[in-house]
Amino acid sequence: MTQDLQQLLERINAEGVAKANAEAERIIGAANARAKGIVEAASREAEQAVAKARAEADAFSRQAEATVRQAMRDTLLDIEKKVEALLTKLLVQEASAAMSNPSLVATLAAEAVRAYLPGHGGAMDVLAAPELADALRAKLAQEARGGGVTVVTDERTGSGFKVRLAGGRVEHDFTGAAVADALARGLRPRLAELLK
Repeated sequence: MTQDLQQLLERINAEGVAKANAEAERIIGAANARAKGIVEAASREAEQAVAKARAEADAFSRQAEATVRQAMRDTLLDIEKKVEALLTKLLVQEASAAMSNPSLVATLAAEAVRAYLPGHGGAMDVLAAPELADALRAKLAQEARGGGVTVVTDERTGSGFKVRLAGGRVEHDFTGAAVADALARGLRPRLAELLK
């Protein structure tokens, strides 16, 4: 009986070990399957994260390039405006200085009178600052012997002169500011071309 009991115990033990081994294999297989699933999911998430990071990096790079291009454009426009302002200021200074020269202004006014007087019935006013009015009167007295030319002192004229025709309805501006403005209009397209 001891022997039967011994065999029974050995058989129970063997069945228990076999069951335990089978259960252990099942648990290990499930754990391996679950681990494999976790690794695959992590791998997919990592691939998605890498793809998203690449897309964000590409978008950032494109945005940075666009920002740099815009900054370059803004800088060029700012430089163009500053150079234009500087050149305009120089033109105004130089034109005003030139148009403050009584001899030059008198010569230019005489040319204007010769050009405009015949076609406007002989009536014309020449407006000039007090510093230039006397020189204009002297020069225009020689040029417009037939009369009809009146030199008017005008404090607002500044450098240069204005010619007023048709009873004041038509005015031609030969002041330093007007000459500088005319020169600047011709200069701006060329300046813009040079800066591009």
